[in-house]
Amino acid sequence: MEKLRELITDDLMLKAIIESIDPQEPVKVSNVPFPWSVLGCGNYAAVFCHPDYEDYAVKIYAPGRPGLEEEAEVYKLLGHHPAYARCYYIGSTFLILDRLHGVTFYDSMKQGILITEQAIRDIDYALDYARSRGLQPHDVHAKNVMIRDGRGLIVDVSDFLKQEDCSMWEDYKKAYYRLYRPIASRWIFPVPRTILEIVRKAYKWRKRNNRR
Repeated sequence: MEKLRELITDDLMLKAIIESIDPQEPVKVSNVPFPWSVLGCGNYAAVFCHPDYEDYAVKIYAPGRPGLEEEAEVYKLLGHHPAYARCYYIGSTFLILDRLHGVTFYDSMKQGILITEQAIRDIDYALDYARSRGLQPHDVHAKNVMIRDGRGLIVDVSDFLKQEDCSMWEDYKKAYYRLYRPIASRWIFPVPRTILEIVRKAYKWRKRNNRR
């Protein structure tokens, strides 16, 4: 772990460029030093991995983006649960976490990988567990949940301390049971990224307008 921390502070954080251009869109990453790679990007931070430490993920917050302390508190409250990563180290702008292997629901739809009903139930159970720990699941959507061997995982808990209600997961489940499952029970096919992005942005636009 000490060697990994040195690689993060002396290499990755000095060379990688993480920019938050639009707070409503994922951060942008450039100049990633070899052999690091980007696992994914959220609205606050980017997640990296190193081939010598494949069981760990390094989440680095973009300059000016808040939330690291809150996310660390969420992991403390969650403790150990099979649907969530564990947090091993808290730095000034980064976290070292379990690397959860799998495919996000978003990429599953893009690649034509079946999203099982068991995975949906696993996410439900994991969210109920989080509530039992005093948390309020928030921002749970197709890019923040994964499927591995037919089972569901939650990969982003950064907003679980927020107190306002969030209907994203319930909205996704409605679409899953009303649209996805009836079609997928007959055949499964890749959905073009362009279509997925149109649906994602239309959903975000509708949610913003409903709050006004």
